[in-house]
Amino acid sequence: MAQKIDVRGIKVSVFSDKQDDYISLSDIAKYKDGDRSDYILQNWMRNRSTIEFIGLWEQLHNPDFNSIEFDGFKHEAGANSFSLTPKRWITTTNAIGIISKAGRYGGTYAHRDIAFEFASWISAEFKLYLLKEFQRLKQAENEQKNLEWNVSRTLAKVNYHIHTESIKTNIIPALELNPKARNFAYAIAFDLVVADTEQQHGPAFCSDPIPQGPIVVSSLSA
Repeated sequence: MAQKIDVRGIKVSVFSDKQDDYISLSDIAKYKDGDRSDYILQNWMRNRSTIEFIGLWEQLHNPDFNSIEFDGFKHEAGANSFSLTPKRWITTTNAIGIISKAGRYGGTYAHRDIAFEFASWISAEFKLYLLKEFQRLKQAENEQKNLEWNVSRTLAKVNYHIHTESIKTNIIPALELNPKARNFAYAIAFDLVVADTEQQHGPAFCSDPIPQGPIVVSSLSA
């Protein structure tokens, strides 16, 4: 699902796909001309420097990129009659750095590397503000993920502690074994709990101290 960041009064959509971030070029173009964003984008794409940049990006990140068609666009660039739309670029070269989305958050999106390059062409000032707001968004996302991970880990530790204590105080005594057999049974049961916990959370998990006292979870500040 796309998120929106406010950049100098322009709502810019951002979404993540397979850990890559894509930013709306259509929204960025509105900073220059809110009524003709498609025209602004096409004007940028017809530049030779733009084609060279996005083509190089594809060669670095896309093994299925059609370099032959890319070379053709480079030769055509600069001519007064030359024009290039995002759709033509995508379908002809099999590009992945620029994509088109339909629906509520539809429009033309690009990988953040390409989006920042487009923002530089639009306005150096706008690019700096875009970069700042994008970094703020990613920082908030990382803080939220860390909070969720810490809560999950703490709850798992408490559960691990409950399991071992339950074995020690409830299950083993109920077996009515002699002290030697009781210790042996506890060791086997404990190893099973540790093995299961390590499989879920990693070997280092069981070596960490069990948290004592009440669990306090602080909410993120706005």
